[in-house]
Amino acid sequence: MSEERQHYRPGWDDYFMAIAKVVAARGTCDRLYSGAILVKNNRIIATGYNGSPPGLPHCQDVGHLMEEGHCVRTVHGEHNVLLQAAIQGGTSTTGSTMYTKYLPCIHCTKYVIACGVKRIVAAKIYRNPKALDMLKEAGVEVVLYQENPEWLAELQKIFSEEVPTRTNEGEVKLEAKS
Repeated sequence: MSEERQHYRPGWDDYFMAIAKVVAARGTCDRLYSGAILVKNNRIIATGYNGSPPGLPHCQDVGHLMEEGHCVRTVHGEHNVLLQAAIQGGTSTTGSTMYTKYLPCIHCTKYVIACGVKRIVAAKIYRNPKALDMLKEAGVEVVLYQENPEWLAELQKIFSEEVPTRTNEGEVKLEAKS
């Protein structure tokens, strides 16, 4: 009989930051794989990553569209998460928390403020420190996320272990259709 491993239950910031990083994996612009999620009352209301608008070609397929040293083909993850919340409807972004791999750029910062986001948890400061100044001036709390070694170890286990089966739960058989 094997022993069950000890379970580590993450705090909210650890949990949501891990999800934001997974969301970033969907990005289609290799200049920066950014991901963001919006959370309200500890519930995810939207996700977003760097990618072209729906129906348009992606950087990974046709290359970058560069203007003044920036790829403008994609919509940033922080902007996309706000757009997704608007498209889905049914909730408000006012008072929400944004979890993001990078502190939003100056343009996304304007959208974050305009949408009433009250807290940002970012894994890394991105380029322009003026964005941080704007957020603080607008009363948005900014938290620089600190990696939690226990949670990172748990994530490695979660993503590498087999899904366990328990013999006392019975066996389910699927019949193939002919």
